[in-house]
Amino acid sequence: MDFLKKTALLVLFSLALISCNKKDSDKTDIKENGKKEENRTVSKSAINFEGNYVTDDYAKRNEDFDWSAVSIIKKTDSTFYVSIRSRADNKKPSCTFDAYAVMSDNGLKALLDGNKIVFTLDKDVLTITTENPEDIDKLMYYCSGGANIAGNYTRINEPLDQTQIDKRIFQKFLTLQDISFEVYTTGEGSIQNLVVQPSGLKSDNKAITTEIDGSVTNAEIEDLNSDGYPELLIYTTSAGSGSYGNVIAYSVKDGKSMSPVYFPPVSGNPVAKEGYMGHDEFAVVETDLVQKFPVYKEGDTNSKPTGNIRQISYKLVDGETSGKFVADKIIEIIPE
Repeated sequence: MDFLKKTALLVLFSLALISCNKKDSDKTDIKENGKKEENRTVSKSAINFEGNYVTDDYAKRNEDFDWSAVSIIKKTDSTFYVSIRSRADNKKPSCTFDAYAVMSDNGLKALLDGNKIVFTLDKDVLTITTENPEDIDKLMYYCSGGANIAGNYTRINEPLDQTQIDKRIFQKFLTLQDISFEVYTTGEGSIQNLVVQPSGLKSDNKAITTEIDGSVTNAEIEDLNSDGYPELLIYTTSAGSGSYGNVIAYSVKDGKSMSPVYFPPVSGNPVAKEGYMGHDEFAVVETDLVQKFPVYKEGDTNSKPTGNIRQISYKLVDGETSGKFVADKIIEIIPE
């Protein structure tokens, strides 16, 4: 009887030991899986999106196939500039797209024209889609002939074919009240040529070319003076660390032609200029042009302002020979 009891106790002890070992093993697996999952999360956020990506037909470009390319440039730790250009040597470019994208858990995300656009990278394949699958056809807006910027692009480790690619740096097409403007820039380095090509004007639709020292960041169209005809506003930033902003604007007169609108420099405003060192942002808010910039205190470096955000609202008024923007309201905003 004692022998049977000892045998039963030994079996129970062995089963308990096996159970404990299994639990320890499960904990180890969980811990290791947790590390793996954590490593995957870290590696995802560290994905290098910078580079050039092309459609499959790029490899057959010498056979007269059309193709598009995506160029991604890192601006800050979490912000990237995405540019899409296509072949332009033997026909009008099929796709053109420019936007800033922000790093997220799922890749890069951009909000442009109300579209939430997502860029994901799997090894060397970049995929462009929309956050809402039902919005995918909206990405045809940036192309002609039924093309769509959505799809897959493969990374290449060489410069894009400059003999074929669309060389426009910035490009945007704007329409309001049956009048349209194509705005684009060309050139190399800090000096660029800004071209404004109007259409729909009754008298003069000649293109206007202006040389700018810097680059165009955006362009908007709005009827700021409520006269039934649009104003075109082009936002530029200077080359160099200061990134001083400027506005090049045109107003349509009686639907016949367009004339320049004067934008005053901040340096000429005794209230606004204190602590101003560039880094401007511009936007149309209803019928006002709004300018924002950080305020620098004495001793601040160019990259680290410690003051508030200053906001200037401008109204468009008639001048002696043409329109001009006049500062209407200046407020200080405490940074979050």
